[in-house]
Amino acid sequence: MANKLILTSILSFFFFSAWAQTAPTKLTWKQLQDIDYESKFVKDADMEVMFPKFPSSMLKFDGKEVIVEGFVIPFDKSGTKVALSAYPYASCFFCGKAGPASVLTVELKTPNKKYNTDDYITFRGRLLLNSTDIKEFYYVLKGAVEIK
Repeated sequence: MANKLILTSILSFFFFSAWAQTAPTKLTWKQLQDIDYESKFVKDADMEVMFPKFPSSMLKFDGKEVIVEGFVIPFDKSGTKVALSAYPYASCFFCGKAGPASVLTVELKTPNKKYNTDDYITFRGRLLLNSTDIKEFYYVLKGAVEIK
């Protein structure tokens, strides 16, 4: 009887440990926007550009599955990508009222052309941190699916 109890305890520990490691973390916009910046000259653009300096608290999520919710801003006619913003369109980064870390690219696993501007949606996907490509947002959510 004691052996069964010990075996059950060990198996439960490993099951819950594995589950905890694979469960996606829900990130807040406060976490996403808590970054520093450094200015670098980009020869191809012939200008100084602000690049993100991600803190260790964000680096640990690079390549990991996460959950993020926000306001949708459709920008891709094929429906494969949308922008997700911490703020509604009237107050977002595109209008100059918020910082560049307040918006991310959502690359949808399945195209969806039905999202409207300012739909408040929760997505799950693999987070990529971008500190080099000036043509992309600081954050990209790959293979994203909507969570209801």
